[in-house]
Amino acid sequence: MRLLIIEDNRDIAANLTDYLSPRGHVVDVAGDGISGLHLALTHDYDAIVLDLMLPGMDGLTLCRKLRGVAGKHTPVLMLTARDALDDKIAGLEAGADDYVVKPYALREVEARLQTIARRAQNQGLSQALRVDDLCFDVATFRVSRGERRIDLPPIPLKLLEVLMRASPRVVPKQELEAAVWGNHPPDSDALKAHLYVLRSAIDRPAETPLLRTLRGIGYQIAGHAAA
Repeated sequence: MRLLIIEDNRDIAANLTDYLSPRGHVVDVAGDGISGLHLALTHDYDAIVLDLMLPGMDGLTLCRKLRGVAGKHTPVLMLTARDALDDKIAGLEAGADDYVVKPYALREVEARLQTIARRAQNQGLSQALRVDDLCFDVATFRVSRGERRIDLPPIPLKLLEVLMRASPRVVPKQELEAAVWGNHPPDSDALKAHLYVLRSAIDRPAETPLLRTLRGIGYQIAGHAAA
């Protein structure tokens, strides 16, 4: 893979580079947010490793600009020392695909990079999924509810696809985690955080809720008739 590491801590950046480069990956490094965004916009990378706390431009702002202003969908793995659920949700809502919390294992970082890069390459099925007024065109990644266009980060988008394909079946938590992360399940808050982002996007207060949590069983997207 061709990777971009945006990290101002030189020791951490060197540690990641020294681990990833001998394993066949081509690695570029930026030490601040502004130069990191420039590299991300002017080069094609398979994935980006992005620290949250950066000089010049923080990681959340960088990710928002990459997704919103530039429209680039390069997979992003956020590195953060923060382990609060709200911080994780903020990163995902900014457009990150996944995150790892410091301290982390280098093998885990590589595995998660491979997973998000592979998922980005494989998202090309040509089928429209529909549940009530919620529609997902998996060929164009266009999601809408009625006349409202919905923009989702890649992992909530994958969760939406799994849940809509299974609808109205209830999908167990373990099945959702396996569909997104394979054999490298995340920490206990990750799925909850991504589902929070998904629910906030597709179920507005004035709309009939479609995403349901069945405690101790799993999750379901179903129309009013199947509820």
